[in-house]
Amino acid sequence: MSLVLLTFFLLLLLACLTLHVFSLPGNWLLLGLVVLWDVLHPSLHLDFGFYALLVCVALAGEAVELFAQLFGAKRYGATGKGNLGGFLGAFGGALCGAPFFLGLGALFGAVAGAFFGCYMFERLHGRDDAAARHAAWGAMYGKVFGLTAKVACGVVMWTASARELWPA
Repeated sequence: MSLVLLTFFLLLLLACLTLHVFSLPGNWLLLGLVVLWDVLHPSLHLDFGFYALLVCVALAGEAVELFAQLFGAKRYGATGKGNLGGFLGAFGGALCGAPFFLGLGALFGAVAGAFFGCYMFERLHGRDDAAARHAAWGAMYGKVFGLTAKVACGVVMWTASARELWPA
């Protein structure tokens, strides 16, 4: 019975990774559920090193997501104001897109919002259409890469948790 329960728990942890599609903090929920599992199963004692690994990987996912968009836009010629527009656009796009396509609109909204936010801020601050569009493509590429890296960090967290929880 305990292996069946553990299998369902690992599937729940895997489902946490799908929350990234909806711009929700799936890696942090995964970490919280692992802590809860450890608390509810006193025979299992996960050590500090394991939790440090999970926290570091979750923080790395957040940092990569943040800096990928920043550097992607910068590499394509965005100014600081364009970067700000990309971040605000991604946030606003995720919120506005969330009600559509069963929540998948948040993903598309965040990516499109990064593009349009960067584009609009660049245009509002005097850049021509071609330069603003070029910078906006960088913000969008960075957002896509950042989301992909964040999900990859979640997969690392899930794999480490599965290895630690599954009996050898």
